[in-house]
Amino acid sequence: MEIIRLVKQAKQGDKEALIELVMSQKEAYYKLAYVLMRDKEEALDSLQDMIVLLYDNIKKLKKEEAFYSWSKTILMNRCKKKLKDKRKFISLEAIREQGNWQRDFNTGREGSVLQKEEELLLEEALSQLKSKHQEVIRLRYFLDLDYETMSTLLGIPLGTVKSRLAIGLKVLQKIIGGENDEKG
Repeated sequence: MEIIRLVKQAKQGDKEALIELVMSQKEAYYKLAYVLMRDKEEALDSLQDMIVLLYDNIKKLKKEEAFYSWSKTILMNRCKKKLKDKRKFISLEAIREQGNWQRDFNTGREGSVLQKEEELLLEEALSQLKSKHQEVIRLRYFLDLDYETMSTLLGIPLGTVKSRLAIGLKVLQKIIGGENDEKG
């Protein structure tokens, strides 16, 4: 398999093999970093950091076939560290300046004003959640990742992923005002 061959070459110090591995999944890496960082420049910086960390640590990778999940975990951890170090808070103004996050790598078109307003409201509501709940909601609904992949990327049990998602969605629903507290 091509991936295993490239990983073995990269482990022996072949920089070109490592770059080829990263470039073959560049869009997936960028989407992951962008969803977490919510800033184009910060996402690209995180990708650069990831590549350096991959190069420095690839010899530690035990299973060549796990390269992509391993590298995405490194990227996620890098993004989390950057956010924690900066104590970054995305203000509503910053979100407005960024516009439609999907525009950068999907359609190339701007959404309608109504759609943008809905996205801003969603971002504002998401920012009120704990980071662990924001993280699983973004991975599930912005990147359409399945539970198993999320579990692997986050390094947490499958049940914890499901629990965080359920709690996060419930709180988000309350924030948005979509839950009726009375039953019956």
